[in-house]
Amino acid sequence: MSEERYTYAVARVRAKESTLLNKAALDQLLACKTSEDCLRALAERGWGSENTHTAEEMLKAETEKTWQFLNSVLPDAHTLDVFRLSADFHNLKAAIKQVCTEQETPNVFCEGGTIPAAQILAAVQEQRFESLPAALAAPGRQCFDILLHTRDAQLCDLALDKACLEAIAQKGRCEKNEALRLYAETTVACADIRIAVRCCKTKKSAELIRQSLAECSSISVPLLAKAAAESTEAIAAYLLTTAYADGVEALKTSLSAFECWCDSFLIRRLQPQRYNPFTIGPLAGYLLARESEIKSVRLILSAKRNGLAEQTIRERLRECYV
Repeated sequence: MSEERYTYAVARVRAKESTLLNKAALDQLLACKTSEDCLRALAERGWGSENTHTAEEMLKAETEKTWQFLNSVLPDAHTLDVFRLSADFHNLKAAIKQVCTEQETPNVFCEGGTIPAAQILAAVQEQRFESLPAALAAPGRQCFDILLHTRDAQLCDLALDKACLEAIAQKGRCEKNEALRLYAETTVACADIRIAVRCCKTKKSAELIRQSLAECSSISVPLLAKAAAESTEAIAAYLLTTAYADGVEALKTSLSAFECWCDSFLIRRLQPQRYNPFTIGPLAGYLLARESEIKSVRLILSAKRNGLAEQTIRERLRECYV
């Protein structure tokens, strides 16, 4: 892409950034009494469409809008594939479960992948895994066989989750742009930490934990696995020696609090990319910001439906990009 095309794309993103939800907008949503009031407030800001009637429909519509916009300013939609891989693996997992269990789940597939969900479903139904991209083909076949013969959905999930992280890590290592490399590295490392904590709480062995983690440069898989086989305190002690030391307090609170910290940490790491107008960085930052605000809105809507206290919600909100 030429510098002129980057300049145009970034200018379009700058205009879009003004519509992102800032702290004041989130405070307005928090002040709403019910989830229905939240939906009305969001609709007034242009969220959703005439055909969206539920919270999930609105959030799905916003995800679709984000990708439609980015595709309109990027001549090559695959430029941001490192962000799309998680949607591909989610859809692959959903397709395998649907075919093996012969049970359809409404709205289980998501938008934003590198290939349409329908194409993934067709490949699984016909067992033509070779028709899928290389990153999906082998793990798809492996997990299809696992679920078909063992009915062990958890084992299937673990294998596909690791394959997804490995695909993101590999894609990140091949990226020339710093923002895309940062996204991949931070995403994989934070996911490894969350997996390690879950394995620790379920008393998994160090070897099994190690097999569940994906390699990345900012986390030592052997050291993290060893710590996870000991205790959550050992995990915290190890993390204090890494770039994720500031997340230890959140991890001590809960895994969901740590996940929130990870998202905010990633936003802080990518915010400087807003000021690199001749690169893909500002577009990557905008995409991350949109994903983060959709997570925050989903959290607020869910909390309102379940009557959670405002302070509890605030503790789990992601930082705003703008």
